[in-house]
Amino acid sequence: MNETLTLMLAWLAGVVLGAIFFGGLWWTLRHGMASKQPALWFFGSLMLRMSVVLPGFYFAGHGHWQRLLLCLLGFVTARLVVTWLTRPLGEKRPAPEASRAP
Repeated sequence: MNETLTLMLAWLAGVVLGAIFFGGLWWTLRHGMASKQPALWFFGSLMLRMSVVLPGFYFAGHGHWQRLLLCLLGFVTARLVVTWLTRPLGEKRPAPEASRAP
């Protein structure tokens, strides 16, 4: 039971880290594109996000590959959720194009 709880917490840590990373990326894109110095925004944001996520993975994994794998799975899950939540309203998937080759 204790190992299951630990693995669930590792997955939850991955979700939180992913939300911080990809939510921060979304925030940076919104503010950086309107800035006079976008390179500073993007580089600073990358350094800040990585300085949070990398130690987070280190502590969540704690030397166990199973915890690290579940943390990564939670990170990817958060990416999917943040991407879905931040999509523009009314966006539809593009229809597959018909082949125009003769």
